[in-house]
Amino acid sequence: MTGLISDILIGAIATILAITLHEAAHGYAAWALGDDTAKLAGRLSLNPLRHIDRVGTIILPGLLLIGQLVSIGRVVFMFGWAKPVPVAAWRFRDPRRGMMLVAAAGPAMNFFLAWLGALAAWLLPYVNAGAIVPATNFIQDFILANVVLGLFNLLPIPPLDGGRIIVGLLPLPLAQRWARMERAGIAIVLLLIFIVPEASRQFGWSFDPIHDLLNRIVPWTMRLVFNLAGQSV
Repeated sequence: MTGLISDILIGAIATILAITLHEAAHGYAAWALGDDTAKLAGRLSLNPLRHIDRVGTIILPGLLLIGQLVSIGRVVFMFGWAKPVPVAAWRFRDPRRGMMLVAAAGPAMNFFLAWLGALAAWLLPYVNAGAIVPATNFIQDFILANVVLGLFNLLPIPPLDGGRIIVGLLPLPLAQRWARMERAGIAIVLLLIFIVPEASRQFGWSFDPIHDLLNRIVPWTMRLVFNLAGQSV
């Protein structure tokens, strides 16, 4: 039980750092492009409490954590979100391009952090023997959390970052249509993550598009991150 609690705490700290820096990156990118809305709202902060969303950061992950521990005795899947950083796109010289760059800053930060984590793995041989296991677990969880968060947010569904990047790349008429999806974006994501896979299982099928996609891309991205850090995997 002590080991399980330790693993959960290490994973939680790694994930909170990934989410906090992801959101801060959005705010700093907007500030660099001329919008100080996030700065005035106190969101250019590395304090995780500034980025907590009551439902997405506490309630939903908590229910998933408890439900999995009670049902299968371990945690195999987590999902949640932070409070979106406020951005006033009209303050950018080019609002569409500005929003695209702000959106891209979050996943870019996560991939950069994953690379830093892989670089930190070079220090593991110098860690005290008593701390080697938690240090190794933290680095692994930190890299994985950042890779998964970065890739998940690149899904081309507004309001995920990938959806806003697509809006910035498409011709204006198509971009306007794609942007309208934002109103139902979170519902679409939740549908694809929870409802569609469960419904397909009830009919004896296996249709879990987002999970299957991440299962294919995450291992490849992890190898790339370690290779870029000079690590052999």
